[in-house]
Amino acid sequence: MIEVLGRRNSANVQKVMWTLGELGIDYRREDVGGSFGYPAGYPNPVQVVPTLRDGDLVVWESNACVRYLARRYGAGSLWPDDEPARTCADMWMEWQRSDIAFAFFPLFQMLVRGLPSTPEKIERSVAGCTAAFTQLDDALHGRSYICGEALTVADIAIGAMMYRYMTLPIERPALPALQAWYERLCARPAYRKHVMIEYGSNLDQWNALEKANAGLQ
Repeated sequence: MIEVLGRRNSANVQKVMWTLGELGIDYRREDVGGSFGYPAGYPNPVQVVPTLRDGDLVVWESNACVRYLARRYGAGSLWPDDEPARTCADMWMEWQRSDIAFAFFPLFQMLVRGLPSTPEKIERSVAGCTAAFTQLDDALHGRSYICGEALTVADIAIGAMMYRYMTLPIERPALPALQAWYERLCARPAYRKHVMIEYGSNLDQWNALEKANAGLQ
């Protein structure tokens, strides 16, 4: 059984949980990080979540965890067999860690997690998200998923942020291909279970909901 160390409301943990759900893999999740803290002997040298255990193997960094699970348990599906699709997925996973993460995560921290902000900082982050998601919308035209007609690790890495982006109290541009893709994600049971998790609208609500999710698998 796979063991996942990380709290349920972490977007990076949600990537891993969604992957497990899509692959139908048995797992056990333990609340770690955030208000739960880190236990003595936590097997991750940089003290972040998620950390994944598969037997004696320990994997950390969320995209590395997703790649590992997809390669080992989802070859031919989440991890495509053909090289062009696999390379496409890998490129978009790297894009998620740079272009969109730099714009989206500060925005979410400012609007929900209590990070000090100004209207100008929020406006810059919203503009950064708009620019990045416009690029993704362009790539999605004529496709059901980012790299073709099948869900891959690219959709998981980026899609794990989409529920929050689509529900934040901000103005979003009309991006039809992106909207249709998001609706496809929302129709997937594993996405609804592991990603579409209420997060609140301020720090107090975030903390209360984090505790309310303790122990839920």
